[in-house]
This record gives sequence, structure tokens and C-alpha cells, in this order.
Amino acid sequence: MKREELKSLILENYIAATDRPWQKYPSFEVFRHPGSGKWFALIMDLPRGRLGLSGFGTLDVVNLKCDPVLVASLQGGSGIFPAYHMNKENWLTVALDGSAPDDILRALLDMSYDLTRPKRRKK
Repeated sequence: MKREELKSLILENYIAATDRPWQKYPSFEVFRHPGSGKWFALIMDLPRGRLGLSGFGTLDVVNLKCDPVLVASLQGGSGIFPAYHMNKENWLTVALDGSAPDDILRALLDMSYDLTRPKRRKK
């Protein structure tokens, strides 16, 4: 899945607010729960070397929150990396170049959305 496909998927299927909070990084886009402001996805373009990849140029990626029990088993899978600039126990970075299977990316997006959902108050 490519960057624009993922963005369309998010905006069509989730209640989300989007913004670009860093003037220094205008291509970085955050997707949040509108009520709480919690992030569930961060789309970025990173130099390939930041992910331990060879070659020049940048790679579009998304950071997604993940169940800590699954993080270790998913890292190292096709197109899935330890989280860039986030807690590596709770977040993953997924390449948006088609290397990560679309069904895995969709499942991770659902999980991230659910894990960051505002908690319901107890009565």
C-alpha cells in the first residue's frame, strides 16, 4: 500500500483528525482521535538509512501502535521495522512501498486505532 492509499483508507474508514504538527517536517502527517487528540498513525518519509536499509533516497512509512505481545514477532517481517522515534515496545514502523502485505497493514491500523481509543469512564 502506498502513502495516498493509506491516507484515503484512514479518512474513509475511521473517525480521525489530521494535522501536520512540525513545520520543519511538512510531509509528516499525524492522524488522531478527534476527542482525545491521541495519535493512532503517523505517516512520514524517512531516509532509508534511518531504518537500517541500504541505498539512497527516502521511504514513506507509517508508525502504528501495536499490542506489545505482538511487536517482537512482527518486527523483521516484510516491510515491518522497530518503531522510528517512538517506544519500540508499543509501536512499529511499516513501509509504504508495497513490501508489507496490505492485510497486515490494515490489521495493524485497526489495532492502533483501538489501542489509542479514548477510555470509557466508569460510572
